Amino acid sequence: MGLALDEARAALATGDVPVGAVVLDAHGAVIGRGRNEREASGDPTAHAEVLALREAARARGEWRLEGCTLVVTLEPCVMCAGAIVAARVPRLVLGAWDPKVGATGSAWDLVRDPRQNHFVEVRPGVRRAECERLLTDFFTARR
Repeated sequence: MGLALDEARAALATGDVPVGAVVLDAHGAVIGRGRNEREASGDPTAHAEVLALREAARARGEWRLEGCTLVVTLEPCVMCAGAIVAARVPRLVLGAWDPKVGATGSAWDLVRDPRQNHFVEVRPGVRRAECERLLTDFFTARR
């Protein structure tokens, strides 16, 4: 989670919401990194999770990320939850819940929906207070 938090902090430099993600392979090596880059790139799909998954797929040379773990500072949205399922990521570690638009256990639970073709284990609350504080400070400064 420390590496994901480093990515989240780096997003602050471009005015993006500070969310960071890393993908670890089965041995714990980082094979993908991402931070929110919607403001920096003008791309509505440039969420931390999607960028980390893309980099991991390039590193592995395939779209299936079986055996990997995605670590992210904020609960993924619907788009990102769909990408996690599509990539066949078996484990998700998250910091802060997103009760408004989270799609991995709070507002929705797309990654564990029995209608999906893939099930994701979710481990929430890792360094939760630190992840929440980073987001709270960002949005407080914007108001």
